Amino acid sequence: MGEINKLVARWVRPKIRQLSAYHVADAEGLVKLDAMENPYRWPETLREEWLDLLREVEINRYPHPQAPGVKAALRRSMSIPEDMELVLGNGSDELIQMIAMTVAGPDRRVLSVEPSFVMYRMIATFLGMEYQGVSLRPDFSLDMDTLLSEIERTQPALIFLAYPNNPTGNLFRQEEMVEVVESAPGLVVIDEAYAPFTDVSFIPRLGRYDNLLVMRTVSKMGLAGLRLGLLAGPAAWLNEIEKTRLPYNINVLTQISAEFSLSHQSVFDSQTAAIRQARDQLFKQLQQIPGVKPFASQANFILVRLAPARAGKIFDELRQCGILVKNLDGSHPLLADCLRVTVGTPEENAAFLAAFKP
Repeated sequence: MGEINKLVARWVRPKIRQLSAYHVADAEGLVKLDAMENPYRWPETLREEWLDLLREVEINRYPHPQAPGVKAALRRSMSIPEDMELVLGNGSDELIQMIAMTVAGPDRRVLSVEPSFVMYRMIATFLGMEYQGVSLRPDFSLDMDTLLSEIERTQPALIFLAYPNNPTGNLFRQEEMVEVVESAPGLVVIDEAYAPFTDVSFIPRLGRYDNLLVMRTVSKMGLAGLRLGLLAGPAAWLNEIEKTRLPYNINVLTQISAEFSLSHQSVFDSQTAAIRQARDQLFKQLQQIPGVKPFASQANFILVRLAPARAGKIFDELRQCGILVKNLDGSHPLLADCLRVTVGTPEENAAFLAAFKP
């Protein structure tokens, strides 16, 4: 084993050895409120219709390399302009990687705000790119003076901005987002993973700015198991990013399931509306609990700050009661003493509140 360790130390990049693999908690037997999933199953009649389609799939054949049916369904579902191109990914994570690979090079930098989605930093590190994080203000708004200064100083090839932001749940001011796009020397990607839970989007602005792309996913609307993300923007950019896409990255089961699902958009719209209503109710209930500060959210989760040094204890107590949330304490200074809870069904939210003893 000693020789193996020497080989690993010799050939694996130091920055990779310093990383920890992305951790997904074991949720078996627990009320799962840690991963921002839609908690609702499909109606039984819809499941049966879907299974009938899957029985006809030629699983021995490769999927269509471009998934045109999926792209057409996504255009309709998300009102993507016809003059904008689409690239599909195996979830948003693959798209983030493809975008970064396209612009990677010596001394190229990726910039984002913090706290935000951890994969921006991780994928930059995977590709040997320098990552520059710019801290948000204590209220999780953009620190525009620092952000614009860092853009000017570092000249990033790529900027990611999550909108709404994860894990804080808030929307940055649109005029400030536009100022970032206009100030950036390189590409700006607006990550709209939580678009189903808000009424604002940068998709209508595509084409107005030469360096703006918008990324979406179907995961949060109720299709997390499909692992399907999309990137929309001008052909000049997407034709280059398409070159980094691995062949057949959208498998045949995902393709047929996505087309079928998006043809029943009203089902997911109804579920999304229920989640939004439950989010607002849960926020009000959390506001009534002494010693708890919930942050208003435009996503399908709520960030909660507890009394100092209580987050870990409360996280463990919730787990012992069969409730799994996300403990963010220690992940970033602005997230000290914070837990993040996904909005579940009314029954799941009630179970969480019953077990939540801050």
